[in-house]
Amino acid sequence: MSSNPVAETVASLMPRAKAELAELVAFKSVADFDQYPRSESEGAANWIADALRSEGFQDIALLDTPDGTQSVYGYLPGPEGAKTVLLYAHYDVQPPLDETAWTTPPFELVERDGRWYGRGSADCKGGVVMHLLALRALKANGGVPVHVKVIVEGSEEQGTGGLERYAEAHPELLTADTIVIGDAGNFRAGLPTVTATLRGMTLVRVQVDTLEGNLHSGQFGGAAPDALAALIRVLDSLRAKDGSTTVDGLAGEAAWEGLQYEEQAFREDAKVLDGVELIGSGTVADRVWARPAVTVLGIDCPPVVGATPSVQAGARALISLRVPPGVDAVEATKLLEAHIEAHTPWGARVSTERIGQGQAFRADTSSPAYASMAEAMAVAYPGQEMQSAGMGGSIPLCNTLASLYPETEILLIGLSEPEAQIHAVNESVSPDELERLSVAEALFLRNYAAS
Repeated sequence: MSSNPVAETVASLMPRAKAELAELVAFKSVADFDQYPRSESEGAANWIADALRSEGFQDIALLDTPDGTQSVYGYLPGPEGAKTVLLYAHYDVQPPLDETAWTTPPFELVERDGRWYGRGSADCKGGVVMHLLALRALKANGGVPVHVKVIVEGSEEQGTGGLERYAEAHPELLTADTIVIGDAGNFRAGLPTVTATLRGMTLVRVQVDTLEGNLHSGQFGGAAPDALAALIRVLDSLRAKDGSTTVDGLAGEAAWEGLQYEEQAFREDAKVLDGVELIGSGTVADRVWARPAVTVLGIDCPPVVGATPSVQAGARALISLRVPPGVDAVEATKLLEAHIEAHTPWGARVSTERIGQGQAFRADTSSPAYASMAEAMAVAYPGQEMQSAGMGGSIPLCNTLASLYPETEILLIGLSEPEAQIHAVNESVSPDELERLSVAEALFLRNYAAS
């Protein structure tokens, strides 16, 4: 990185950043309180509140959101008449899945092969540290030239909409001239990227029932309707032979224009096994950024170990449907529910329950804030030009903020480049990415203040 005072300050702060990220990662802040204690999330929220307080933030509050979680808010006043920038991250994390599959404990930050491993290290506790580094670098080099609001969400991974509902009820709280969402990532490590689009999502729980109780498969199998078999038929109906998502009435032929995702690079990023085909049609970018995608997240049925020879009376599944910009998530949910009902065989009783939902998002990359970010990234990543890419994931808050503040510019950056393996085992963050993006954010705030 070319020498400049901001970059030098960030470099000097990296040991502190590692220590702080280790403290944050240690909190098992999964916002599913049936799995993890609420005290773990509360501990992470209080840690962040204390960190903001030590940086001179005012009006610090732990906001009790309608879904039963807490978001952390703080305000750092800048020069009189300055613009206001809102910095976003979230401290809740995905469950670690199979802890025995992790090379090192998931809630312990461990350095290995030049990366820092731990659940939430990239998504998105690293984003919290990135914001802190950027602000500290500015404070050490002339001061923070804008008013800064920070909001750190406590349930983003659950999709339960707590912060969205809170923002809608208190629209004045998060008003800003521009918003930096620190929950995305570079298209490739070392390639500075802003995320231009996000897919929306819906979560639906499906219950299929056929019998009053399980039956002996020898005595009744062959005529008694099997609820698990019926559920399998329903789930299979959601994909075409090539694996493309097929929900009746939901368009799935859109094309992505712009930065492309080469198939071999995708196979390596996704760690697809040799000989296994990718699913769907069109380019990889079409499939992961511009088209809907259904995923079966889980099925409730008897485990193989301990299973008895029975015809199943009931079974259920949790289904995720990602929808691209231009597709209304509410309408997509209705189409998914109608599809499930239409494709349930044998007259089986089927019910659906909506668990979570969020709209897709499309940024205006021609706005002045993007020009300021492009200039900042060119310094943080010498010789590289800022790219715009899509992201197949969802950040429901983006659309809420865009609706509440239609004149506000929204930028998405972050640490979740492909090697980070967010949501999977052995999630990690690149300290080089953390350093460079912290520099980029600091310089962006300075550029934006002067624009």
